[in-house]
Amino acid sequence: MTAFLTIIIVLFIAVAIWQMVKIFDLAQVGTSNDQVATDKDNRINGYLMMGFLIFIYAITIASFWYLGDQPLMSNAASEHGVQIDNLMIISMVIIFIVQTFTQFLLHYFAFKYKGEKGRKALFYADNNTLEAIWTFIPVIVLAGLIIYGLFTWTSIMNVDESDDPLVVELYAQQFNWKARYAGEDNVLGMANVRLIDNNRANILGLDESDPNGQDDVIVTELHLPVGRPVLFKMRSQDVLHSAYMPHFRAQMNCVPGMITQFGFTPTVTTAEMRKNPDIVEKVENINAIRAKNRAAIEAVGTQDVIYEFDYLLLCNKICGKSHYNMQMKIIVETQEEYDAWMKEQKTFKNSLTN
Repeated sequence: MTAFLTIIIVLFIAVAIWQMVKIFDLAQVGTSNDQVATDKDNRINGYLMMGFLIFIYAITIASFWYLGDQPLMSNAASEHGVQIDNLMIISMVIIFIVQTFTQFLLHYFAFKYKGEKGRKALFYADNNTLEAIWTFIPVIVLAGLIIYGLFTWTSIMNVDESDDPLVVELYAQQFNWKARYAGEDNVLGMANVRLIDNNRANILGLDESDPNGQDDVIVTELHLPVGRPVLFKMRSQDVLHSAYMPHFRAQMNCVPGMITQFGFTPTVTTAEMRKNPDIVEKVENINAIRAKNRAAIEAVGTQDVIYEFDYLLLCNKICGKSHYNMQMKIIVETQEEYDAWMKEQKTFKNSLTN
């Protein structure tokens, strides 16, 4: 009923606007309706172009002043994160310089060469020098960025397995994540969604006859040792998901029917990141907002009132109605803390039920 009334109201508003436009047209009877711009029109448009140029620069300066602090660009928590941030900063600087220069020329020329009675435009049918300049310069700059990006991407994706990376599977399903560690042999057992047997707690479809899978460990909270390379193997049970770990500058699609992978080395523990000034400020701001809404948060009862920073694994593909809540906590800790946590976990063979 509410939707129907909303539609009726919108229709009434549309009719009212239409009637107002008709009245306005009737009121213009007898006035000049010449479609050719006069010198006055051109001057006004020229001044408006310069005014809009000033507005663009003003809003840009204001954005840098009030919104220029980007803490996520300064707290990469993986070895390759610095490379990603540098590539982003270089790209943004080039874009900013080009945008500032070209917007000035566009608006200034519109003002300087505005139409005036008696003025004739000088028309160049061809200018090879100008065309060479505005062709070669963008080609060289873009080629440099692309080559730099390719080298960066290659260095990230070519995980050196001789470094004995920790092998972890990220398993995506609507709407949660599971992680599977490869166990002491560091080799993941074979798995297939057709082998899922919830009655036996085989929730990821591991092949129970595969010896490599007997020591695998399935968890709902991801723990990573700091300083050790990690190679993620990714699967999806149902639809396309995307494993996104923003502080590690890592993202890879999880595609049904195939295995994708991504690797990185964590460099900052969770405890260390919680002391980062940017993170401390963020946490304080969030808790200030939550304090104002304490009653509403406690009434829902779905989360703690006090927020504490944690790394998160998120889904970065809109995968359904609960996509927004598809996340898993990541804890980066020392090797000793990781080993102690791993000893508390059940292996796959000991987690099955009869």
